[in-house]
Amino acid sequence: MASRKIEDLHPELIPLWKQFLSDCKDAGITPLITCTYRSNAEQDSIYAQGRTKPGPIVTRAKGGQSDHNYTINGSPKSKAFDIVPLVNGKCVWNESDVAWTQIINVWKSLKPINGYQLDWYGRKGAPFSEFCHFCLIKALK
Repeated sequence: MASRKIEDLHPELIPLWKQFLSDCKDAGITPLITCTYRSNAEQDSIYAQGRTKPGPIVTRAKGGQSDHNYTINGSPKSKAFDIVPLVNGKCVWNESDVAWTQIINVWKSLKPINGYQLDWYGRKGAPFSEFCHFCLIKALK
């Protein structure tokens, strides 16, 4: 089963997550992490969905291709996390909901930390569209 543990995030991603979470809370938003690390086998299983298994396609990455699969010395250290906003204790998956607009605004205002920044795959021009997916990248100069 995929992890939702903060300690399974890459050490450079943790401060960005903490700042993002704090800024979301200041904006009155509660993001729920739905995934941090997942194994290559878990990634392959998700990749099969909509292809060789029933259900919609939810990822473009096979095992080992996703930032969720990253490890350091064999320990989970995901370079990505997936979230969903909670409104009145319920997950809001509707991407046009105001809760997502608020999350996007928080993401846009987040400053780089230690030379890294947070990328969002719901943005125009992302490598692929995955609204709930945020990942670690080197800060643009």
